[in-house]
Amino acid sequence: MTEILGSVWWLIVSLGVLVTFHEFGHYWVARRCGVRVLRFSVGFGRPLWKRLGRDGTEYVVAAIPLGGYVKMLDEREGDVPADQLDGAFNRKSVWKRIAIVLAGPVANLLLCVILLWAMFVVGRPDYAPVVGNVEGIAAEAGLARGDTVDAVGDRATPTWGELQMALLPAALDRSDVELRVRDADGKPHTRHLRLSELPQGMDERLLLDGVGLTPRHALLPPVIGEVSPGTPATGILRAGDRVLAIDGVPIAWFDDIGPQVQAVGARGEPAMVEVERNGERFALSLAPERAANSSGGRYWRLGIAPVPRSELPPKDAVQRYGPIAAMPAALREGQYQAKQLFAMIGRAFSGRVSVQNTVGGPVTIARTANAYAQLGPAWYLTVLALLSLSLGILNLLPIPLLDGGHLLYYLIELVKGSPLSERAMAAGQYVGLALLAGLMGLAFYNDIVNNFVR
Repeated sequence: MTEILGSVWWLIVSLGVLVTFHEFGHYWVARRCGVRVLRFSVGFGRPLWKRLGRDGTEYVVAAIPLGGYVKMLDEREGDVPADQLDGAFNRKSVWKRIAIVLAGPVANLLLCVILLWAMFVVGRPDYAPVVGNVEGIAAEAGLARGDTVDAVGDRATPTWGELQMALLPAALDRSDVELRVRDADGKPHTRHLRLSELPQGMDERLLLDGVGLTPRHALLPPVIGEVSPGTPATGILRAGDRVLAIDGVPIAWFDDIGPQVQAVGARGEPAMVEVERNGERFALSLAPERAANSSGGRYWRLGIAPVPRSELPPKDAVQRYGPIAAMPAALREGQYQAKQLFAMIGRAFSGRVSVQNTVGGPVTIARTANAYAQLGPAWYLTVLALLSLSLGILNLLPIPLLDGGHLLYYLIELVKGSPLSERAMAAGQYVGLALLAGLMGLAFYNDIVNNFVR
């Protein structure tokens, strides 16, 4: 229940901010172009609050927080008194109409940069891009535990989150990439990651897992949580023991225990297991036993399990800039994210990625906003910036009913020297309505499948 209420709250807050900024862009430019604005509404449906401003505009907050609109004086929507014709939208030059329509998406793009600037100034906490375990493609590339990934191609990766965001587009495209890394001793290396070897048809959500990189912060400490009865560790090791070394080889993480136990078992002799218990160190002799796993394979075991992880360790990296340096950083990040959004749209249209994983509705937005808000202000600013960017760019698509559709009409008007006929615009509106209805239906379908069925 708490998650549901939190998701609803952050959906309302997020859409409220994005829609208000978008519609304010239309409103502000319309007023400067001499157009009379009749209503500025955040939300649709029954008004929950309204006020008539001194400028004659009715300001409204409505019940359905899934959009908004700016209603302008327009002869196409009703009779306009002769003394007010100069303030009608349709009487303005085509260039002014273009500016008014373009102002909404531009306001969202500007908001994206402002939010990214604020995120960089606040500082986004994350984990250092240090590798834990490696296997598969990552192991073939020569990556090793303790490596720090400084860059993927030309994109710097100061945190693990940035590393994942940089790898994902290349993984989706099955494009090989160069990684700039520093090993545990600080020596720089270049590693060639063959993402072209990722299986075709693999679920996009599992692609990064298929690379074979596990972060250091996901590793478990070498603390025993449970000793299985009737195994070699019974009566010798205890829950709470920290394993320090096996056969003289230091143990840093719980994952280090397995390979060392296999080596001891293959040798066929007992090994000394060094543990720390209640502040004291002990050296205990243990001989692994042979056991079968669920697939029928044989392995050596001691019979111990790690302490279940209740939460991740504290974050050990932060992405932060000063107020001045944050501005160019925000512009670069906004440009990069816009490029990735266009690339994702291209992948969806070409069928290279599933629209089921790329088109989300209000439920997905709500859950995402809530999840990021729980991570802290900087993370919420990040997702809000990306939503603003998406809203701005998607509104520029040349689909009637969207801002991009109106811009298309005005560009045609510039070329032919006169406005499109009302019949042509009406036909376009029906096409746009059908496209938007289909897109909304797909978004709601994906919401149901991704959030309730799976």
